[in-house]
Amino acid sequence: MHRETRGVDRRSFLKAAVAIGGASALSACLDREDASVPAGVDDPSTLPERQHAWNDVLSRDDAGNVVPPRHHALLHLEYAGGDPDADREAVEAALRSLERAYEWSNEGLLFTLGYSPAYFERFDADLPEAVDLRDPKPLSAFEDPVLDTPDAILHLASDRASVVLEAEEAARGNRDAANGVDVEAALTDAFEVADRRTGFVGDGLPADHQDVGGVPDSEPVPDDAPMYMGFESGFEKSQASEDRVTIRSGPFADGTTQHVSHMNLNLQQWYEQDDRDSRVAQMFCPAHADSGAVEGTGENLGDDPGVDDCGDPVETADEHGVVGHAQKLAATREDDEPLLLRRDFDSTDGGSASLHFLALQRGIGDFEAVREAMNGDDVADQTPVGRRQNNGIRQYLAVTHRGNYLLPPRGRRALPVPGGRGA
Repeated sequence: MHRETRGVDRRSFLKAAVAIGGASALSACLDREDASVPAGVDDPSTLPERQHAWNDVLSRDDAGNVVPPRHHALLHLEYAGGDPDADREAVEAALRSLERAYEWSNEGLLFTLGYSPAYFERFDADLPEAVDLRDPKPLSAFEDPVLDTPDAILHLASDRASVVLEAEEAARGNRDAANGVDVEAALTDAFEVADRRTGFVGDGLPADHQDVGGVPDSEPVPDDAPMYMGFESGFEKSQASEDRVTIRSGPFADGTTQHVSHMNLNLQQWYEQDDRDSRVAQMFCPAHADSGAVEGTGENLGDDPGVDDCGDPVETADEHGVVGHAQKLAATREDDEPLLLRRDFDSTDGGSASLHFLALQRGIGDFEAVREAMNGDDVADQTPVGRRQNNGIRQYLAVTHRGNYLLPPRGRRALPVPGGRGA
């Protein structure tokens, strides 16, 4: 079904503008979107110390699930200076300019600035023990990703495409004002932009942008799906809380760690060969497929995907010849709470359907443990299920990039040193 409505055309235009970026795309977006954007705070020190404190200001659906911002950009940054002490003030001024310009919300702007292990290698001292920040590495035998090692990564997110674009232009030093507020400094006073990635998430956006590689020509992505694979994914009870992913002690208390990977999607078989029950079995579990527990995109499940009803993964795989993605991950919970807070989003970067998998966790070891469970090697060793075939959704994803970062607390986010000094 071709989508010709005025609203869909507008959504497609805004997503495309973010993907293109730059001053001309911003100008076009400002012509299309409501120009009224809520302003930020006069005193940014009143904002939460946690950079990742987003949930309290994001919208929620009728079931209480957090609704993520619709438009996203990731900027990879290389530190261009030689003395963090000399450049710290400019970095903090650039970030505070954004906080004065835009309300800290999905209607305004949410953002984080994180630092890689490569950034911290320039210092003689090591990070404190409370910070589990590891070099990125391949996490299965089937992947050979590019290991991202920029010094820093800036994540910009908003429901308004124009806000993401304007904030990026301000961070790059291309605007003197943002949302009518003077920009005191730019991140490019200290950094160089090494790479730019973009994406989107939310009902209707994947369907509007399925004319890309990796998606069948039949336009099978459901009109109301928030992500390309056709199902809801941000169930409240499948997400860690912000408290759970927060570093608890030391100079980086109130920070967190972030993993960002990029995965190409190959959905030809997913939509053209697998039937509805097969997709439900692989995404959730065979028990959900047998019982008809999942309607449409899964919105009927409320805030809980119901993985407690899925059974043991090995027993399920042995009986059904398939094991569910969510079913495997349930085993990684601690005190009945997931380890990861996912803020991932789809993309058409490079002209193909893909996923920027962004996860927050207290330490990178938590992410690696969840990824090991997703691999399902123990299930494949003991059952007819393959390493990839019928092993959750593994066969539809191809990891191209991985990167790990520390998101310091707000007070130490400007060119931190291992001991925690910084603006």
